[in-house]
Amino acid sequence: MIAVLERDATLTRKAEIVRFLEQEGFRVQVSETPEGSFVSVVGEGAESVAEVLAGMPGVAALRPDAPGYPLVSRTHKPEATRVKVDEVVIGGSEIVVMAGPCSVESRTQILESADAVRAAGAKLLRGGAFKPRTSPYSFQGLGREGLELLAEARERTGLKVVTEVVAPEDVDLLAEHADMLQIGARNMHNYRLLSAVGSQPRPVLLKRGMMSTVDEMLLAAEYVVAGGNPRVVLCERGIRTFETSSRNTLDLCAVPVLKERTHLPVVVDPSHAAGRREWVPALARAAVAAGADGLIVEVHPDPPNAASDGRQSLTPDAFASLMKELVTIASAVGRRLELPEP
Repeated sequence: MIAVLERDATLTRKAEIVRFLEQEGFRVQVSETPEGSFVSVVGEGAESVAEVLAGMPGVAALRPDAPGYPLVSRTHKPEATRVKVDEVVIGGSEIVVMAGPCSVESRTQILESADAVRAAGAKLLRGGAFKPRTSPYSFQGLGREGLELLAEARERTGLKVVTEVVAPEDVDLLAEHADMLQIGARNMHNYRLLSAVGSQPRPVLLKRGMMSTVDEMLLAAEYVVAGGNPRVVLCERGIRTFETSSRNTLDLCAVPVLKERTHLPVVVDPSHAAGRREWVPALARAAVAAGADGLIVEVHPDPPNAASDGRQSLTPDAFASLMKELVTIASAVGRRLELPEP
């Protein structure tokens, strides 16, 4: 629920409203915008105080049908959020590309991958140390060893590391080694995990669930932000539909919809949507044109022999070619993508 305040509401009136709501056990967010001042009531049962709140001096109207994710809503914060991963800024004018293999397989593989994606212009290295797989017999990752190899790759290349966390008890371990924690599509509804990453300071990359709506994704992001961590980046990675020609159906419409509903940055994963490397460049170009703030792309030095997702992984040469193409697309939509000097 959101309370719309009167234009001439004084600071004293605003303080009284906030004090009342906090005494009733609610979290409160006050937003000052060109359209006016708003008080977002965060928590279940806000309707119980609606009548009293509506009658308080300084309150012009209530919006009981406001989104259930006030902390990530544009209503609460009209200006776009920029999420920093150290010096890398996601959500600004620059298109930020994260790239690397699906999983860390060996020291040689991850170092070669890191060198290649850095040379092509990626700003973050992706790679899974813990892998939730559909089959219990598939490669599950190297665990702690994989994290140590990612840290070595960061030391060697300067790339920041984004890797997936799959269990609440692993959050502290991953936060020690990674610069950004990823919540995968299979865990978007894992509320204990969402709360756990919300209680630590590393930025979070939240992927949309395979059968989740945009609003459900925003509610998942609300869990993280409500836990105390506002540094969330949303990722559209394709959803499951009746179409079987691609691995998933990339919902590019979600990009402008999310941009309208939330202040959080939005990136796109064309690899998991396509499922085939030859379709990845087209989806990546389309995502940038649609307004995405960045991409996360799977790149492997030897895709046919990859332990996981080799069919959708670009070779280093193909990734370098894609990055050059994206420079033109970014410029056409008023963004920029900076590549290293040759």
